[in-house]
Amino acid sequence: MKLEHYTNVPLEDVVMEGAKGAKIRWLIARKDGAPNFATRMFEVDPGGHTPFHSHSWEHQNYILEGEGALVTENGDKPFKPGDVIFVPPLMKHSYKNTGDSLMRFLCIIPIEQPTPVKKKNVNPFAKGVANNC
Repeated sequence: MKLEHYTNVPLEDVVMEGAKGAKIRWLIARKDGAPNFATRMFEVDPGGHTPFHSHSWEHQNYILEGEGALVTENGDKPFKPGDVIFVPPLMKHSYKNTGDSLMRFLCIIPIEQPTPVKKKNVNPFAKGVANNC
């Protein structure tokens, strides 16, 4: 169990290439005994952004304060406090602060990278046999 004010969790720089003015707090993570999900809080300065990247897991976000945009290959999607965002696996994305004050949001991710799902072969002839023929 963990019960702690977020300000007691260390605020660290986001050190991925392409980040600017972005910091992270690992609010709940494996180190806390969480077996499935990690909850992170990002803080992005005005004019700052997270790296433009993609990966095999989803993001679930809740915007706490500030204004920004989810940067995608299909354009920027503006957001504001109270908005929720779902970023599916493999979608290129970045979070950009478009306002003049600190932008803060929660980001929930799986702790383990998901195992790629293999499609089932629906072709009855794939094994050379169909309908007991």
